[in-house]
Amino acid sequence: MPVLPIPLFGSLVLGFLFLKLVVDGRGRSFIAALLFLSALQSLIISLAQHYGIGWAFALQPITAAAIPPLSWIAFQTSAVRQFNARLDLPHVLVPVFIAFCVAFVREPLDFLIPLVFLSYGIAILVVSLRGSDALPITRLSAGNVPGLIWRVIGVSLIVSAFGDALIVVAQIADRGAWQPWIVALSSTGMLLLLGALSLSNSLWKQSDEGPTEPALKTPSDPEEDAKVMSRLEALMAQQRLYLDPDLTLTQMARRLVLPIKVVSGAINRTTGENVSRYVNAWRVDVACEALQNGESVTSAMFTAGFNTKSNFNREFLRIKGVPPRDWLAQSVDTS
Repeated sequence: MPVLPIPLFGSLVLGFLFLKLVVDGRGRSFIAALLFLSALQSLIISLAQHYGIGWAFALQPITAAAIPPLSWIAFQTSAVRQFNARLDLPHVLVPVFIAFCVAFVREPLDFLIPLVFLSYGIAILVVSLRGSDALPITRLSAGNVPGLIWRVIGVSLIVSAFGDALIVVAQIADRGAWQPWIVALSSTGMLLLLGALSLSNSLWKQSDEGPTEPALKTPSDPEEDAKVMSRLEALMAQQRLYLDPDLTLTQMARRLVLPIKVVSGAINRTTGENVSRYVNAWRVDVACEALQNGESVTSAMFTAGFNTKSNFNREFLRIKGVPPRDWLAQSVDTS
């Protein structure tokens, strides 16, 4: 009876998810490229570990080494900034160097591959832990979800590094028969996790962001902060930017013709909140007005610019102290 290896099954699932992105019109992105590479890597693992195909053995460490840098580029270009050839293209050297090692000196690979996964995993984890203000091109309506997803991806890369280290331990302990199972479970699990998380709408922008002003030193003068906040308050009141569920910190800074750090710094110091919470306070006020006008909770959520019920309920409770229905009941009782 034919048996489908775990990595081959993973490759089919990841391939389906990639095709879904293509059909949805999101196939041209680094996140989609990461999903495609994950599907390809699962296929190569299956061919190498379960079918013993020689060229797949040679290719496996090269494609594996390409996943962490591509994850980093996908993270940066979906959450932090636009693609920058000067900053992003040098990461191609990682799989190129691994290819050199495969061809000429294989001994360092057992150390280098885990190091690549560990280094990029830590880098993604460190940046994503700085909070939503450090992810200026993610949608503010998504709240902390994009940062959480990228933290999980960073941790998955780190865990995969330990999986590679476990393979080395198995070889030292003369347990080579364990290697296919370790690779199948750790690598395929990590790749499937990457694929599933990449489908989250919280990671995607609706349109490309234009360039922002070059970063300047963040003002610490309260008077300068007050000027920035006065301009921002006027902009929010007049143009109601907060109603756009795809609003990002980058868009706000561009409208003000100010560096991102100046806008986020002024909001942080003046309100004591991050940018997402600042914008959500405006949105909750709109939701309250919509509820008083007879709209349902779900309708009020969309009217106010929220696009996930969990984020809406959490922010409403944080700002008003009670859930939307309870707030409406209280407002009716006191009117």
